Amino acid sequence: MTTSPDEGEEKEGPVIRDKRRIDPETGKVRERAADKPPAPEAPANGGATVSDEEAASLRTQLAERLADLQRLKAEYDNYRKRVERDRVAVREQALGQVLSELFPVLDDIGRARDHDELTGGFKSVAESLEAVTGKLGLERYGEKGEPFDPVVHEALMHGYSAEVTETSVMDVLQPGYRIGERILRPARVAVAEPDPNAEEEPVEQAEDAEQATKAGKTGEADKADEADSGDDGE
Repeated sequence: MTTSPDEGEEKEGPVIRDKRRIDPETGKVRERAADKPPAPEAPANGGATVSDEEAASLRTQLAERLADLQRLKAEYDNYRKRVERDRVAVREQALGQVLSELFPVLDDIGRARDHDELTGGFKSVAESLEAVTGKLGLERYGEKGEPFDPVVHEALMHGYSAEVTETSVMDVLQPGYRIGERILRPARVAVAEPDPNAEEEPVEQAEDAEQATKAGKTGEADKADEADSGDDGE
């Protein structure tokens, strides 16, 4: 005789819940689940609380990190500006070395223009060369009558003149060239200072004129006295 696999096992009976309010064994009133106070919820941070000291410490650390970030940004900005400044300086130096080789040619063009010899095809080539060097930033300077500046001028001749009130350029022997604030060649000039005797001469002339006027008046007075004396004698 075959048996089913479930015959040897004990079957679980129905679950009986005792819902009586009074316990028959102890005679005490049972507490219901709804009568129990709810359990307090656990805080999200695992029960840990942040004190005032810890909050102040966190604020201090945050301020320090912010200061570090600002310092790094300032250092980077200074580095970027320094690199850009060095790049411009290297460019001007390299460009200046190339353009310096053209100074003799530019000087010849200037002398030819001063002597009205800049004509024909030579004039066209000369103007094209000056236009190209101008686009590259080369500037020619040095004019008669401008104040003398030892930073940009080189004085080869010196004199005095009553026509100037300050040390001025009287003649440009060789023009100067610069790129921006960088002087590639100073202007070689002849300068003149105010004549120190020019102010004394008018004073001396005025004194001589005044003395002559006084002498003239004295002579007229003497003549008048003599005339009066002659009238009395008559």
